[in-house]
Amino acid sequence: MARKTILPFGPQHPVLPEPVHLDLVVEDEHVIEAIPQIGFVHRGLEKLVDTRDYNQFVYIAERVCGICSFGHGYGYASATEHLMGLEIPRRAQYLRAILEELSRIHSHLLWLGLLADAFGFESLFNHCWRLRETVLDIFQRTCGARIILSIVIVGGMAHDIDDSELKAICEKLDTLKRDYREIVDTMMNDTSVKSRLCGVGYISFEDAMELSMVGPFAKASGIEHDMRTTGFDAYGDLDHFEPIISNECDCYGRCKVRCAEVYQSIDIIKELVSKIPHDGIGGKPGPKMVPPENGQSHVLIEQPRGEAFYYVRGNGTKNIERFRMRTPTSQNLAGMVRALQGVEVADVPMIILTIDPCISCTER
Repeated sequence: MARKTILPFGPQHPVLPEPVHLDLVVEDEHVIEAIPQIGFVHRGLEKLVDTRDYNQFVYIAERVCGICSFGHGYGYASATEHLMGLEIPRRAQYLRAILEELSRIHSHLLWLGLLADAFGFESLFNHCWRLRETVLDIFQRTCGARIILSIVIVGGMAHDIDDSELKAICEKLDTLKRDYREIVDTMMNDTSVKSRLCGVGYISFEDAMELSMVGPFAKASGIEHDMRTTGFDAYGDLDHFEPIISNECDCYGRCKVRCAEVYQSIDIIKELVSKIPHDGIGGKPGPKMVPPENGQSHVLIEQPRGEAFYYVRGNGTKNIERFRMRTPTSQNLAGMVRALQGVEVADVPMIILTIDPCISCTER
């Protein structure tokens, strides 16, 4: 009879960019159960909302996570604008959507580089992060920073991005797309990659629905759930949008979805640039405008890892009384535990990487 053993995995491990601990209950080389432990980087950021006014807190929301930084500022600002009844100009909505899609490209390129590194493809890792530098250079030129952009404010955008600059961004993305295609074709058609990913970490459509999975993790199991289909902000002006899905339901399917989403984001950015209006970018609300007492609001946006929920409640002062966010990784932890059941111990790192958990977002 096989003997059960508890094998600790993390919080420090070569494939983990952020700390998370798993107790793996194993029999021989098979994982019977995975028990996650989080809390290593909890910072209490949500509580700070009652010590900063509603515009100052944008900068704290952005610091929940570096990779998802822009989306967190975007989500918080949108929820606060709904709370205060503010309608921001369409140009500002377009600029937010463009920067969010650039953030998606940046996030997926970072992820693909880490996956290549885990396989031992060091040159492929360097190429992925070299392409990611193109996006970070765009952020530097248009926003003045590479990671924490601080361009979103409650009421609009801190400053505009010229049409000539937007056109230059599209040209840079065309070059990035050509180089990226070579990388993806090399990675996804490699036999050793397929042998490590195909059929590994299987999550059926039914299990994904039961566990309320979101993002590429869910889309790889055939779930067509993407908040961009609701047409929030500028996304409603797209001619056509369909979530990218896969029915492989395994690690390889998750990689296919993320790789294809980079192409999709480039196309979205180019369409938005071609349609962007010229009605201004808004500004901060007047000094007498405060969040209403007992008012509350929420928004849902599509972060690189999936659906993200932002909730705010006012109390009639310049400070928000309550801020709450639910991130995609929070939703996907149950799916990660399910995906690890019954697999070989050697497959655990690949499964975690293809799920792409963001621990900083989860522990805020």
